[in-house]
Amino acid sequence: MKNLKNYIYILAAAVFVTACKPNFNSNPAPGKGSLDLTRYISVGNSLTAGYADGGLYLNGQLNSYPSIIAQQMTSVNSSLTFNQPLFASSQANGSGYLKLTGFDASGNPVTSTVTSNLAYVGQATVPGFGTVNLMAKYTGNLDNYGVPGIKLLHLTSTLYPNVNPYFDRMLTTTSPNNTTTYLSLITSKSFTFFTNWLGNNDALGYATGGGGGYTGADVLTDPTTFGQLYTLLITTLTANGAKGACATIPDVTTIPYFTTVTYPLVLAGVQKAVPSVQALYINAATNTTDATGATETYAPRAATANDLFVLTFPTSLLGSTTAGVGTYPYGLDPRNPIESKYVLDANEQTLVKNAVNSYNTTIKTIAASKGLAVFDAFTFLTNIKASGYVINGLNLNSNYISGGIFSLDGVHLTPRGYSIVANQFITAINSTYGSSIPLANVSAYNGVIFP
Repeated sequence: MKNLKNYIYILAAAVFVTACKPNFNSNPAPGKGSLDLTRYISVGNSLTAGYADGGLYLNGQLNSYPSIIAQQMTSVNSSLTFNQPLFASSQANGSGYLKLTGFDASGNPVTSTVTSNLAYVGQATVPGFGTVNLMAKYTGNLDNYGVPGIKLLHLTSTLYPNVNPYFDRMLTTTSPNNTTTYLSLITSKSFTFFTNWLGNNDALGYATGGGGGYTGADVLTDPTTFGQLYTLLITTLTANGAKGACATIPDVTTIPYFTTVTYPLVLAGVQKAVPSVQALYINAATNTTDATGATETYAPRAATANDLFVLTFPTSLLGSTTAGVGTYPYGLDPRNPIESKYVLDANEQTLVKNAVNSYNTTIKTIAASKGLAVFDAFTFLTNIKASGYVINGLNLNSNYISGGIFSLDGVHLTPRGYSIVANQFITAINSTYGSSIPLANVSAYNGVIFP
């Protein structure tokens, strides 16, 4: 009897310990928290649209980060639908894109441009602008409003939908007769949740164009103007009680577009052919006093390792006496320096970083005032550049091609990269709204596809 009593005591203690044992489940049951996911929309540019490999095409669209987020949200709301302006199968290659075909004898990647099954259907003449290409219209329901090329600066422009074929294809009218602004398009139907990643191109266009110093160069959006427009955007998106998540603007100097073709690498290549060459010369900004980069002064100087060459720099031009201004060997003589469009010099980098820092302060401040979630893309992608990223046994980094995150254009992401971004958005959303939307399986998405 005594033994039976002891057994009961032991059993009761075991039950008590079991009942009090903490739950270490790292995958909680899906839950919506305070979210209303009746309708989710995504606002943004090429990254939002799923642009990759230098173009917008069907496979990229299907692997856009908003599409991945929406797929994960269905665990919380099974009735959620997410409609994208997908290209038809007969026009699946959209704008065309780059494809990796192999590597040359030196190990450099060789790419070709896919030009079949495109979505272009004609041209239009826009008064005061010129001729623009037109793409096949999308006429279905729309939840992904990603428009490649759009800036926050274009938010209320009635001209812009006429000069951007990606925007035009979302509208019922056709260029040059569009009058719908981007802000009015994205708010034309009610929604309950949004993600917003507008603002990248307000810095990226200037940077990828090598800064200023030449005719037709892009300029940085004035930080004050950026702040006014971002306030308008978020105020409008939240006017009817919608919740959402925003992302900051990345440091553009951390992407492969600027870190692959380095000055030491280019100089070493020249010295193999001409050992006497000691320096390359660039047309560089002489100061950093203008916040928009619009009135910088430029002068030739010797390049340094702090100057960033763009991924598309045609190194075959070096030494040519017909490139640039001609007569003198291109890039090897200060009288015929490498054009600014091929180099984001040290002073231009300072201009970009100052602008981006200002933009991000605006984004965080306005998002916080509305209680929105924030994915700090600036910090996240900077950390990947510094330390890489390990997930699901995958060792990823921001190297060109081999890193697995960035596509062949060195700016936009691979499906794997977009799945990582989707997860960062989801993590921020869960943290802010008490939801438990499950993360995507990054291993299920590919990096650069090898031949």
